[in-house]
Amino acid sequence: MFRQGWGRRAARYNGVLVLFAVIMLSACSSEDAGHSSPAGEAPSISILAPLHFPQTPARDIVTEIDKLTGVRLEITWVPEGVYTDKMNTAMATGSLGKVTFVKVTDYNLVKNAIRSGAFWEIGPYLKDFPNLKQLDPAILDQTAVDGKFYGLYTERPSSRQGIIIRKDWLDRLHLNKPQTLEELYHVLRQFTYNDPDGNGKADTLGLVDRNDLVYGVFKTLSSYFGTPNNWKRVKGQFIPEFETPEYMDTMNFMKRLYHEKIINQDFALTSKEVQRDKFIRGSAGVFIGSMTDVQRLSIEAQAINPAAELTLINRIKGPEGYKVWSIPNYNGLYLFSKKAIATEAELKQVLGFFDRTMDKDVANLMKYGFEGRHYKLEDGKVILPEETSQLRVNEVSPLYSLMIADIGNRNIMEIAQKEQLTALADQLSEDNEQFLVNDPTVSLSSPTFDEKNTELSTIIVDATYNYILGNITAEGFRQEVKKWRSSGGNLIIQEYGEAARARAGG
Repeated sequence: MFRQGWGRRAARYNGVLVLFAVIMLSACSSEDAGHSSPAGEAPSISILAPLHFPQTPARDIVTEIDKLTGVRLEITWVPEGVYTDKMNTAMATGSLGKVTFVKVTDYNLVKNAIRSGAFWEIGPYLKDFPNLKQLDPAILDQTAVDGKFYGLYTERPSSRQGIIIRKDWLDRLHLNKPQTLEELYHVLRQFTYNDPDGNGKADTLGLVDRNDLVYGVFKTLSSYFGTPNNWKRVKGQFIPEFETPEYMDTMNFMKRLYHEKIINQDFALTSKEVQRDKFIRGSAGVFIGSMTDVQRLSIEAQAINPAAELTLINRIKGPEGYKVWSIPNYNGLYLFSKKAIATEAELKQVLGFFDRTMDKDVANLMKYGFEGRHYKLEDGKVILPEETSQLRVNEVSPLYSLMIADIGNRNIMEIAQKEQLTALADQLSEDNEQFLVNDPTVSLSSPTFDEKNTELSTIIVDATYNYILGNITAEGFRQEVKKWRSSGGNLIIQEYGEAARARAGG
């Protein structure tokens, strides 16, 4: 079965990553401790934050943030791939700093700690700060635990999901951008078997995927098929997505790609880093995920092959027309440890720092870097030149993880000109708003889900992979769904139903 092989390999892989993370964290921590004002001159704020890029932000930008905000930042940057493990370890050992970022995908794991009093409730304090009191009530409501607010959210659009595709391969094979699921299959097959790179070798794949059913290929593809977003509500009853015919249709499509060798055969074990590497090196022609990755992927691909040209697709017509799954409008939350922040006065000091980061000078520094070095300013609007794109990726982009509520922050300067692919990604992300598939449980609570979802989701994840790989039949998959129900799934369904009725007042 898939799970047994995956467990052995994942353990070895995770061991390497954890070792790498420890080495990197030591370097980052000592670096951050040395770049700030001398001890005693400014209050220190320790932050655990995810690093989505190969390197930490430029030291002089962080130093400038320290200067402008009057604090001494001690940021522990953790590579995104091992962030959850590092965060969980810090929580388990009681070694959290003052501020901890919690990814939206990990939030349910932390809710019990929140309920037990490990973190400050910040809702009552927001009104005391000029920027924090402007936070979007609808997004705050999405983050609430038992009606209370504990975190400052990092903002994101409802859906950035789509297809990043090699335009030069389409052109070489005289193919149009796919507009339907069948056309997508045809393009993927042509990219695999019709020598799209023109080197005369059978060395390309249509699609590259990774071991993630949510942010990899599967969930976006599934939404094209019309699968509900996690849950479907019918006459007050909640039905999990994996019990729908559309979920089975998606698995069958993926199974077809796997058995026809159109997708990387080790996709169920492939990390995000390896997936990206295969795409930028031209091993595969399609990458399905966040469209906002396109600019960075393009830069890296053209560094290897200057002829590589990427473009984007966000509309793939399925049986029910255009559909794309939506996400809560926050990437995650910054939570505030009661152990590390001992007093209310100290909490207000830390909240004051985040409020200050939303002011015009700090927010634009974090968003764009230094004027003249990273961007230009014309008539009060930002110009992002193509020639400084890589410099921004290296020195500025990692700071995006620290920015709260940036989309709704009116203090951030408008962009008059940005990289072409970035502009296209933003345009298509906005277009996605027209056909979103929302999760009906976003603002609901199920104690059993919070407690057992990690364990229960493993049943479905393993069953999904095993079905695609041909290790189990459709009947075998249904048996795993029954196992999910009997292990706590039925109780989750019941609790969501009760929560929905209570929210509706009946």
